[in-house]
Amino acid sequence: MSRRYAVLGAGSWGTALALVLARNGHDVRLWGHDPEAVRSMGVTGHNPRYLTDIPLAAAIQPRIDLASALEGIDALLIAVPSHAFAETLRQLPGQLPAGIPVLWATKGLDAASGGLLHELAGQALPGHPLAVLSGPTFAREVARGLPTAVVLAGHDRAIVQALGHDFHDERFRVYISDDLVGVELGGAVKNVLAIATGIADGLGFGANARAGLITRGLAEVRRLGASLGAEDRTLTGLAGMGDLILTCTDDQSRNRRMGLALGRGESIAAAAETIGEVVEGVRTAGEVGALARRLMVELPICQAVEAIVLGRENPMAAAKNLMERQPGAEFGD
Repeated sequence: MSRRYAVLGAGSWGTALALVLARNGHDVRLWGHDPEAVRSMGVTGHNPRYLTDIPLAAAIQPRIDLASALEGIDALLIAVPSHAFAETLRQLPGQLPAGIPVLWATKGLDAASGGLLHELAGQALPGHPLAVLSGPTFAREVARGLPTAVVLAGHDRAIVQALGHDFHDERFRVYISDDLVGVELGGAVKNVLAIATGIADGLGFGANARAGLITRGLAEVRRLGASLGAEDRTLTGLAGMGDLILTCTDDQSRNRRMGLALGRGESIAAAAETIGEVVEGVRTAGEVGALARRLMVELPICQAVEAIVLGRENPMAAAKNLMERQPGAEFGD
């Protein structure tokens, strides 16, 4: 069954997911905050800033006006950076058709509260079924139709299954979950850990250190997840371990590239300018650190990244402090 979607966010991820929906026969209205970029998409049939070599499908209609994008839609997908998520939600009441499902592919925490995004969405959009799409994905590979597996999580299983069917095809496999907390947490914390792994590689620490950081990083995600009520199997699945491995080991990851630059002595500002897109982990590092302190959960790797991005420690000193911590049992409390 064909449906009408609005996709809010015309960056690489929003564009890639719009292409998936269009490939599966759905009509898509793609909205972005930059009117000139959206106008260019309508004229040229290409995103002028992201995935510039991949043509937009005919079923994708760029929209400058948010109200026009939302009118008469059957489902809404939000794909904006985490720092813009709350502001995007604030624009929706009064414009969004009643009761339609709202899902998001944003990875991060709420900048103001440090909480998970579904908590924010639940407060802003009562009466709308909510779901989150996450997993090991690079936008370019999704847009090119390369094989990808993701997780779609929400509390209303029938609606989540219907939404999953909209995205699912032979190149984009969708698994269903009801663990919103675990799926969101895995997608947020892996960005911080990717910076850590990039820093280690930028410092020349080698493959042993990379493997250790990924594995101990997963232990930190699981520890934080346990304190928030996430299902452990979620954090060892696609949205947890899968996304962590992808983001920590491939240079398509903006967060890993940021870490590499920091490990080589570059500043955050210089690295961000070179990367040219939002590096979610820089902001998320402080939010994860604050959440861990509030819950009294020990996250030494994440908190080392927080110290580095806040300028409290240099990368080599932070690495030295991690290695000199008191030895303990691998699976201790």
